[in-house]
Amino acid sequence: MSDFPKPISVLDRDMTIRTRGEGDPGMLIHEALARSRQTEAERAAAEYRRARRLTAGRSWSRLAAWAARRADRARTAVT
Repeated sequence: MSDFPKPISVLDRDMTIRTRGEGDPGMLIHEALARSRQTEAERAAAEYRRARRLTAGRSWSRLAAWAARRADRARTAVT
């Protein structure tokens, strides 16, 4: 036996990725790529949601400030 460490994953002839874990099944390389793309898409969607919430919060704050100014003007016009 050699003293070299085993690689983290090895690509078999049948295009299956095998990992060092105990008893975990191999995964086809296409499945691994699909999972990677799915994870990246979920991360991008979460980032987009955060940005939309931030911009929506700013929009509502501007609207609330405008409504408050309008209410003040209306109040002063009546009295």
